[in-house]
Amino acid sequence: MIGLIGKKIGMTSIFLEDGTNIPCTVLEVGPCMVTQVKTEESDGYNAVQIAFGEKKEKNTPNPMKGHFKKAGVSPRKVVREVRDCDLEVNPGDEITLEIFEEGDMVNVSARTKGKGFQGVVKRHGFKGVGMRTHGQHNRERAPGSIGMSSDPSRVYKGMRMAGRMGNVNVKQKNLKVVKVMPERNILLVRGAVPGHKGTFVFIEK
Repeated sequence: MIGLIGKKIGMTSIFLEDGTNIPCTVLEVGPCMVTQVKTEESDGYNAVQIAFGEKKEKNTPNPMKGHFKKAGVSPRKVVREVRDCDLEVNPGDEITLEIFEEGDMVNVSARTKGKGFQGVVKRHGFKGVGMRTHGQHNRERAPGSIGMSSDPSRVYKGMRMAGRMGNVNVKQKNLKVVKVMPERNILLVRGAVPGHKGTFVFIEK
């Protein structure tokens, strides 16, 4: 697997050669610095640790300062491991956007927008209970009964109810790379990517 860390810039749309207008997500990808190379002999598995985003040294914990110093890299915001990486790299090396080409299919992982505590109508698409009239008062967005009869006398696990919505890790699969702009570290992928503007994303090839 080959992957890089990036940041979501926003969305736009571009025209293809045949005149088709398609929606695209703009990602700032890399350059990522290699901070550690793990091997089967030393760590029990093969992986390459990469880091992205400049960070002030005063805001970096001392253990991480030492970790970055050992690799010969300035402090970074995000650190991520790529298991079974196909690239031959060493600590301190730089990996750029050029590992991707137009037409590649990629998976993009990110944290979705947090919606806070939401009711069943927004969270699960419930219709609500009954009408607004006939004495319903404030029951129109209620979930309705959740209980069982004397057997099993409990609420089943996984019952769709109100609760926290969003703010979970999601992987969007099989997005097509539409355009690569290595001089600006910009990657355009077709379709939507999880998260708000500025969210850190992981793009794997």
